[in-house]
Amino acid sequence: MSTRERKPLLRRIVPSLPLAATVFVFWLLMNSEVSVGHALMGLLLALVIPPFAARLDREFARIGRIGGIPRMLCVLALDVVRSNITVARQVLGPEEEITPGFIWLPLDIGNIHGIAALTSMITLTPGTVSASLSEDRRYLLVHVLNLKDADAVIQEIKTRYEAPLMEIFP
Repeated sequence: MSTRERKPLLRRIVPSLPLAATVFVFWLLMNSEVSVGHALMGLLLALVIPPFAARLDREFARIGRIGGIPRMLCVLALDVVRSNITVARQVLGPEEEITPGFIWLPLDIGNIHGIAALTSMITLTPGTVSASLSEDRRYLLVHVLNLKDADAVIQEIKTRYEAPLMEIFP
């Protein structure tokens, strides 16, 4: 008898009861009113989503030193303000002086949660947007609004964001 045949029927239908309950409750909260139709739709989603979620490749976060988080957040906040001013000047200035472009950022960070934080930080900073992660998670495609020196942009991202994230997400 295989392991799958030994699972109780409820466990095969709903592999994660907490996830199913969360999906159901959030569905009801997202609607302006509670009705039979919304409850039935929430129940359907609560039955359909958990089996798919159970198949996802889960990678649990490994957390390293968190002492650098306040400094990193201050750097990010300052960069967001500075970038907003820079982007405003560029957008209000002559259009021909803006040279948008894409760069492939080589990643040293391997933790998927650290990569997710890095892509969020890049996207939060005006003038840059994370566009794609390579299959092997070794390169991140970044769009830069005004790309004058690709190497300088890469070095700035690696120094200001990736290095501190590698301490938090080893």
